[in-house]
Amino acid sequence: MKYLVTGGAGFIGSNLALELEKQDNDVTVIDNFFSGHEDNLKKFKGKVLKKDISKPFEIKEKFDAIFHQAAITDPRHSNDDELINQNISGFKNILTISQRHNSKLIYASSAAVYGNTGIPQKEEQEKELTNAYAKSKLIIDEMASHHLDKMHIVGLRYFNVFGPNESHKGRPASMIYHLIKQIREKKDPKLFKMGEQKRDHIYVKDCVSANILALDGKPGIYNVGTGKGTSFNDLLKIINEALGTKTKPEYIDMPYDPKTYQNNTQAYTKKAESGLKFRAKYLLKNAIKEYAEMI
Repeated sequence: MKYLVTGGAGFIGSNLALELEKQDNDVTVIDNFFSGHEDNLKKFKGKVLKKDISKPFEIKEKFDAIFHQAAITDPRHSNDDELINQNISGFKNILTISQRHNSKLIYASSAAVYGNTGIPQKEEQEKELTNAYAKSKLIIDEMASHHLDKMHIVGLRYFNVFGPNESHKGRPASMIYHLIKQIREKKDPKLFKMGEQKRDHIYVKDCVSANILALDGKPGIYNVGTGKGTSFNDLLKIINEALGTKTKPEYIDMPYDPKTYQNNTQAYTKKAESGLKFRAKYLLKNAIKEYAEMI
């Protein structure tokens, strides 16, 4: 099969491109290399196109499916209008190409659209937009919803993804990455007071599986999470166990406006289990242990 991965030098995109290629598919990557990094594609053998998909561009090749992972993903990005405009423009351009060539479209959405609503967070529940990133993703979801009965389009609302190839994200990298890095550097791991915030941490390999399953799944918008929330305090315990360390947290004041910070995320997973046949396979402790060996 012939596939296009936008944002293919980024965190999730690179993992997806490498897995698709491993399965003997013809894979092309597009990335503007603003946040993606060439190191993430060291093992990739396919075609790499340097393009900014938020601007008009041409691509003559026809793909069986397009995996749209490209976006500005930092919720603390300095320019809200730029983030929203680029994310929406990029999606519009890819949607147009998908329709023109009759390609299946699998795209990245986000659990950020739920804000601080109750858990577990269900796909159809009321949304709470706490930042521009969340707003851009909900607008994209709404655009996609108008095409569900016209083409094969699947939106994947990623929860808190971690795993290899995320180091180049910097500040927006996962809490798991930052805690492991702090411990390895002999620093006290920092948690926001009092470490009771919870996250649905999902391994990037499970996200890759969700994308591939979406090729044959039912068009729609789905949560991609484990269905389990883990507090930062418990997360640190799991990381200590994986690293063979006994570090204690340094509790710091919340540096963000509480209105813009998600305190708890936990995915409702039944819709994805039914529509995509997707269920996360990696236990958190096993995924962290495997990941820690790569950092």
